[in-house]
Amino acid sequence: MFLLDRLPLSVLLIAALALGLAPFVPEPHLWEKLKMLAAGTLVKPVDVFDLLLHATPVLLLAAKLLRLATKA
Repeated sequence: MFLLDRLPLSVLLIAALALGLAPFVPEPHLWEKLKMLAAGTLVKPVDVFDLLLHATPVLLLAAKLLRLATKA
């Protein structure tokens, strides 16, 4: 948790928006991968890696916000 405390919230927010929503057209990549996961078509290792790559900043941001909320 010490590393999470050291990460600036602004950096996490920018990374989550940039990687979570990129590419913007035709639909965000993270949304596409989540739909594939729900449909059961996320089977290729490259797709799983891609999901982890795009979801990591969003998950870190959520963890940081939860940590800040519980600290207060």
